[in-house]
Amino acid sequence: MSIIKSGRLWPYAIGLAITGVFGLCVWTIVETSKADIQPSDDYMTKYQDADANANKLIKQRIAFDKAYKLKFVSDRISENGSDVKYALTTKEGKAVKGAKMILEISRPEVETYTKTIKDPLFEEGLYVFHDVKFPKTGVWNLLLKVDVGDKSRFYAIKTDTRIINDRSIQEASQY
Repeated sequence: MSIIKSGRLWPYAIGLAITGVFGLCVWTIVETSKADIQPSDDYMTKYQDADANANKLIKQRIAFDKAYKLKFVSDRISENGSDVKYALTTKEGKAVKGAKMILEISRPEVETYTKTIKDPLFEEGLYVFHDVKFPKTGVWNLLLKVDVGDKSRFYAIKTDTRIINDRSIQEASQY
């Protein structure tokens, strides 16, 4: 009597299919673990914390945008070192002094070059991070966190060390 007629083929086929699916699952895990996947850091925190506090972050941004205008005003970003400048004004156009700012610069693809700079100088109505060096030519992420009293705002832009005075960068507050 053959294996097909005896009815013992189905258990072998099912066992082989389960083993094959399990093998593909293991292969998928091994291959994805080789990828250089970076965690999201859109709000200078882990994405789990950002998800948990999403409504709070949105409300703070709305309150900030109703009271202030924030704009990136640097003329040029250079890999050899340049001043990164931001203008923070009230809706009436008066410069706001006493804001706390943290600037994080990073490359889009890796965290190797990420650095955080705190406490800019307030000069002539602008907040200036002096002599910020970008160790590689190309595109950079600039993430700024601004705190004024109980209002806070994150302002993320992409800039390039090869472009002078990027006109595509808009003011953060669009109200």
